[in-house]
Amino acid sequence: MFDPRSLLQPDARARFRKRLSTAALGKLGPGLVTGAADDDPSGIATYSQGGAYSGYGLLWTMVLTLPLMIAIQMISALIGRVTGGGLAHNMVRVLPRSLVLAMLLLLFAANTINVGADLAAMGEAARLVTGFEGHGLSVLFALVSMGLQFFVPYRKYSRLLMGLTFSLFAYVAVLFLVPLDWGQILTGLTGIHADLSERAATTIVAIFGTTISPYLFFWQSAQEVEEVGQVPGEKPLLDDPGEAPGAIARIRIDTIAGMVVSNLIAIAIMIATAATLHRHGITHITTAAQAAEALKPLAGDFAFTLFALGIVGTGLLAIPVLAGSVGYAVSETMGWKTGLDNMPWQAGGFYAVIGLAMILGLAIGYSPINPIQALYWSAVINGLVAVPLMAAMMYVASHRMMGQFRVGPVLGTLGWLSTAVMAAAAAAMIYVSVR
Repeated sequence: MFDPRSLLQPDARARFRKRLSTAALGKLGPGLVTGAADDDPSGIATYSQGGAYSGYGLLWTMVLTLPLMIAIQMISALIGRVTGGGLAHNMVRVLPRSLVLAMLLLLFAANTINVGADLAAMGEAARLVTGFEGHGLSVLFALVSMGLQFFVPYRKYSRLLMGLTFSLFAYVAVLFLVPLDWGQILTGLTGIHADLSERAATTIVAIFGTTISPYLFFWQSAQEVEEVGQVPGEKPLLDDPGEAPGAIARIRIDTIAGMVVSNLIAIAIMIATAATLHRHGITHITTAAQAAEALKPLAGDFAFTLFALGIVGTGLLAIPVLAGSVGYAVSETMGWKTGLDNMPWQAGGFYAVIGLAMILGLAIGYSPINPIQALYWSAVINGLVAVPLMAAMMYVASHRMMGQFRVGPVLGTLGWLSTAVMAAAAAAMIYVSVR
């Protein structure tokens, strides 16, 4: 476990101040991108459903999930930074490979469906703005995303993903274009009159499954490993504990910033749809594009355009994370070479998994499979697989392989609490599904 007394050493204090000041000047990366990717088009649809159906009555869910998200994502980041290996790489060191692969196959299925739903939503949103054919636009977005992942070096690609996080603020801008009831908003955030009806319970389960998603664990852990490789002289903390104060401070700032942005945007989406759709009696929304289209007559063309373009921007950010996370997870488990700094011919298995997830996801839009039903089952799979994956991650974080950096009591308690909350959400999901 990390000893804070090490900060008393003069050289450690100097390194700590230097790294902390660098982070404070905007050295944000994996945590911010991970948090922003959490608000993908499928997530936007879920938050829109919550706002349309319950008004401001489910805002409290985002307040509740924030500390849980911060804890579990910080733990995943620390595993990568401490060991120099991604989450799946460390799981197979302490768990049977067959068990890890079984969980990752479910993750691959859920992510592939999610990719397909996101591409379809992006194509439909772009069609609403441009008038072009939606399927063709979905194919274009898929090709652009694959091309960037396959052929742009990590350093440039990570900056592009960082830039795309600004697309999220389209939803904050929408709030300035619609009438708001701040009294009801504050009441909704505190959960004083929480909506706990059966239909609301289904939406709450979906919100939890959307907010704390397994693919985010693998992505942030792997990106911490990538970041170490981009800085000359940096090593995993097990090899150079002297880097710990600055590295841990950066991870803390980065992760908190990313998760706060993620939840603030989710709150903005729920408020915008509550103030427009719910207020005018529109309580049933199935897709993010439908939410954007419904806004048009109620909030005006500008609000509609911002909402629709936000779907495209967040999709371009989230799809690489969805596909990339399974690429890292499967490749690390199989012992294949990974990393977005490699070209496809240098890490064939890694890029093959990413490409397969993208192609199968795109094919869903051309299949007879109902995309809404597919997305529902994706949420079910994610909700179920999240629990054992989170338990496995907590086991890794407290294992002796982490050396002096084993997770401490505060972060460990929050991590296990997150696991318990997701287990409760999964149980509620099963209960609602079988009724």
